[in-house]
Amino acid sequence: MRRRAIAYALLSAALFGASTPLAKLLVGAVSPLALAGVLYLGSGIGLAAWLGIRKLRGAARPATFAPADWLWLAGAIGAGGILGPAMLMYGLARIDAATASLLLNLEAVFTAALAWLVFRENVDRRVFAGMAAIVAGGVVLSWEQMPQARGLAGPVLIAGACLAWALDNNLTRRVSGGDAVLLAALKGVVAGGANLGLALMLGAHAPAPGALLLAGIVGLFGYGVSLVLFIMALRELGTARTSAYFSVAPFFGAALALLFFAERAGPAFWAAAALMGIGVWLHLTERHEHEHVHEPIRHSHEHVHDVHHRHAHEPGQDGREPHWHVHEHGRLRHRHPHYPDLHHRHEHEPR
Repeated sequence: MRRRAIAYALLSAALFGASTPLAKLLVGAVSPLALAGVLYLGSGIGLAAWLGIRKLRGAARPATFAPADWLWLAGAIGAGGILGPAMLMYGLARIDAATASLLLNLEAVFTAALAWLVFRENVDRRVFAGMAAIVAGGVVLSWEQMPQARGLAGPVLIAGACLAWALDNNLTRRVSGGDAVLLAALKGVVAGGANLGLALMLGAHAPAPGALLLAGIVGLFGYGVSLVLFIMALRELGTARTSAYFSVAPFFGAALALLFFAERAGPAFWAAAALMGIGVWLHLTERHEHEHVHEPIRHSHEHVHDVHHRHAHEPGQDGREPHWHVHEHGRLRHRHPHYPDLHHRHEHEPR
């Protein structure tokens, strides 16, 4: 399941990386705040439609959220769904694409810093070195286009968007055991409606039908499907590691440009590829093992009957794996290799 989670994180990065240049093209045709709203509404409406189809097919999953979970989710939507996109779109309107790409690497840095310093997620030298290599690769890739600063407003807005998304990533981790499609749909509808409504109140014009459709499609895949995959990766990998894999998004965008627009790969592209490859390899080969304690918990998420899920099923429950239902964990002390997934969010002794 860890390998699958890594694949989810990388695919999430690929979808988001492809959406960024398309959003930049739309900034001139749609006001920044309205564009942020349409992108998220596209993701929310598309995912809500999928939830409806899934329910008709009888594949609906239980949405079990504790009261505190709704507070975490509200904070994530406010920071990453409303504040972050709005600041990004206003920043894109005031800055060149190269500088924006360079500054977007701050999201991974801010995410890891919050995860390690505030939310106490485990980090060791190998994970830190891998994160540094991936971020360095993104910086090299972005710097190839000779970024130019034309004032402080654009960079500050982009950096603010990265900080908002970093907070969003860490808060979303707290509810990542829930239905990822439902979580992403809620964020899309609420955040998109708020941004678009505010834009119209401030005098923005409604986007033309063509721009509206294109932005909605970009939002569905680049924001909606990407977020679903990101949440699914969070369950198994934790915030900092998932964010590290997601940080290769600029490389996917550059690779697509080489493939479809016949651009030539310069030295910076290959240097960035090497750095990102080293960083991903460091994370892939991480081994974290020590004696730890699992406190009793009752929750619902997709699982198989591994060492942490040795429970019986009620009559009539589907026993095919992986499956999804509410289950309980007793207190357990043991030792094995693990990562900061849903079941391993424990404190660590200082090293």
